[in-house]
Amino acid sequence: MPADIPGFVQQIQRLFPRIMRYLEAEASRELIGLEVTPAQMNALVVLYEPKNLPMGELADSLGLTESAATRLVDRLLRMNLVRRDRDEVDRRVVRVRLSTYGRQLADLVFQRRQEQFTRFAERLREEQRSNLVEGLTALLTVFQDLEHESRTANNTFQES
Repeated sequence: MPADIPGFVQQIQRLFPRIMRYLEAEASRELIGLEVTPAQMNALVVLYEPKNLPMGELADSLGLTESAATRLVDRLLRMNLVRRDRDEVDRRVVRVRLSTYGRQLADLVFQRRQEQFTRFAERLREEQRSNLVEGLTALLTVFQDLEHESRTANNTFQES
């Protein structure tokens, strides 16, 4: 193991819990007065771009089982935040999309996040912003690779 790895690990273990606490507090603040939970908002964010997402893809994007995603969508339906439709080609497929109200709510949260991240960015030098984006992008790539490796290993194990 390279000499800098243990020091890096120690710094990350010290920093990440503090960063996560701050981000969770900010996420709670951005939802004040909106009557949605963070999990519900995550679903709205995932549904924001794809106009009609199949339930299975929504579940996968949220890291939920399909039954848990269905319960979440049921709550969002009762709140008039999403619509659920049958696929026009394959009637067995259920697609989920934002309602007009759901899109307005997501727009409001995106606006609040824009303001929040602008405040953060204004306190960093250009070089720090570039390094942060580069580092977070690399970290996300590592997480995706590890997730892919884990899924591949699980599929191989299940096939045995």
